[in-house]
Amino acid sequence: MVTFLSGGTGTPKLLDGVGAAFAPDEVTVVANTGDDVELGGFLVCPDVDTVLFQGGDVLDRETWWGIAEDTQETHDELLSLAERAGLDGGPRYLPDDEQMAGRALAAWRRFSGVAEFMTIGDRDRALHLTRTGLLDEGHSLTEVTRTLADALGVPFDVLPMSDDPVASIVHTPRGEQHFQEFWVANRGEPTVEDVEFRGAKTAMPTPAVLDALENGPVIVGPSNPVTSIGPMLAVEGVREALARATVVAVSPFVEDRVFSGPAAKLMDAVGYEPSTAGVADAYPFADAFVLDSADGTDLDRPVVRTDTTMGGPEDAARVMDAVERALEAC
Repeated sequence: MVTFLSGGTGTPKLLDGVGAAFAPDEVTVVANTGDDVELGGFLVCPDVDTVLFQGGDVLDRETWWGIAEDTQETHDELLSLAERAGLDGGPRYLPDDEQMAGRALAAWRRFSGVAEFMTIGDRDRALHLTRTGLLDEGHSLTEVTRTLADALGVPFDVLPMSDDPVASIVHTPRGEQHFQEFWVANRGEPTVEDVEFRGAKTAMPTPAVLDALENGPVIVGPSNPVTSIGPMLAVEGVREALARATVVAVSPFVEDRVFSGPAAKLMDAVGYEPSTAGVADAYPFADAFVLDSADGTDLDRPVVRTDTTMGGPEDAARVMDAVERALEAC
């Protein structure tokens, strides 16, 4: 058995090569839920969904978001209707007293569907509505995720990091912003003062997540250490489980250059050097690292180097081979 910690696009890209190293039925992927949002009444789980769509071979690999060749007629009409009605654009938070109303799983991240600020495709929307309906029927997020994975034909097990609400909140001079507002609506431009994982102190990992972490090596993919992996590490018991496990981490940096996304800005804000060395500091539980061939960072743990650029399955298989060698070095 092997377990991957996944968020953003880095780890899903690595999963394109998982079959070159591991039997899919021996693979578990634990996905970040800190950037989930409730949008117009339905729950969107971006990092969970990217893994579902990757495993189901329907992912839009141009954007690494949503379903390939999806239409967006409903989204376009929402924007058009808001404009015709003279309604301000999104993101539009629901009132403060509504952030803790309704289903507990959506706490602190409720947005109005007026002038929808995230682009949601029509087929993508059908999945979110089905998820929300099953949650409202009383199923847990873990149960719902497995149901959706089965429907999409995903060959490995996909687990949300928790069935409890954890919201990644970015503190900026403009005030608190949910990660999706910061990254999608504001393109990651605001200055970051701090990052909070609201709800993490009371959230618990599911028994399935703890079992996955304790029964096989763990691979931390090249995801954002703060808002992709950080919410998982903030949940009680996860760091302790990782400390007991054999862990290999793939750096999302080449020395001080990040491959993509806001990881550098976010790491700097929370006190880590925005570099491979900073990633190592953030992951004291990691037993070995996979670094890019051009990354000369000297770490105090075993390192395997390869070209970590991933543009397709062949690249992912090359990085996965380095992961295997790093596991052998532990």
